[in-house]
Amino acid sequence: MLEVRALRKSFGDIVAVDGVSLNAGKGETIGLLGPNGAGKTTTVSIIAGLLRPDSGEVLIDGRRLRGDTDPAKRNIGLVPQDIGLYPEISARENLHLFGALYGMDGPRRAHAVDAALDLVGLAERAKDKVSGFSGGMMRRLNLAAALLHNPQLLLLDEPTVGVDPQSRNAIFDNLETLKKRGKTLLYTTHYMEEAERLCDRMVIVDRGKVVADDTMQGLHRLLPVANLLTVELEDSHRDGLRPEELQILPGVQSVELRGVTLRIGMRDLADSSGILQWLTEHGHPFQHLASERASLETVFLNLTGRSLRD
Repeated sequence: MLEVRALRKSFGDIVAVDGVSLNAGKGETIGLLGPNGAGKTTTVSIIAGLLRPDSGEVLIDGRRLRGDTDPAKRNIGLVPQDIGLYPEISARENLHLFGALYGMDGPRRAHAVDAALDLVGLAERAKDKVSGFSGGMMRRLNLAAALLHNPQLLLLDEPTVGVDPQSRNAIFDNLETLKKRGKTLLYTTHYMEEAERLCDRMVIVDRGKVVADDTMQGLHRLLPVANLLTVELEDSHRDGLRPEELQILPGVQSVELRGVTLRIGMRDLADSSGILQWLTEHGHPFQHLASERASLETVFLNLTGRSLRD
């Protein structure tokens, strides 16, 4: 549905986007991740046709996007980072205005407005002025405005910034519903937990460049240690344990023993059973164990040397 080829955009001496390429299929949710200033919003603005790249191209459903009036833009819905609503009119009047701008006739527009309000859970507040809405409600109405013309591709530029947890979960539910309907979503964020929940694949950008493009499982394979098994040994049985003996077991990448706590870095937690069996057979019983997977934040730190929120 979306193909982006080698986009480049500079503002004076600042290169905001430097050779970004990505693609998204129908029904796929792609996370565009990176810290503030990484080039995410500029990339989305180019895809939406709001900015013209210095070089590179955007294809929507196989057709190159050309200019402000290209009919291909009717396949795109944009949820901008900033609220794009008129506060002194009602939610319903806002949506009717956007529907008219999309060129929708009266009956079709009325049906689309009702459907969008239902989806985002604002039907009961349809007649209320937007000025009385919370930040989370405005974000949800922003999403509704982008859906009126039934676009196949939805661009979401950090749609949960400043949103309370309840509204954030409501937005997530909305997006998961749209994905089930076969919509293609490009979701930009610097919140790793959002991307892990919503996205099929992550495109990580840093300083205008793509540094990784893969599934969460694939990104974990880029790490020296993707999983950590922590084993708390019984105090009376820790003597005689030599970490280097564990190092040669299948799947073990690193071993560290501190007091009675054994920390074992692993590629795949499926190999844990063999480690636990070895400890038992060699007289090192344990009383507690825990496992954890490396987070997206860890992946980003490993690739770039800085935090997603830097």
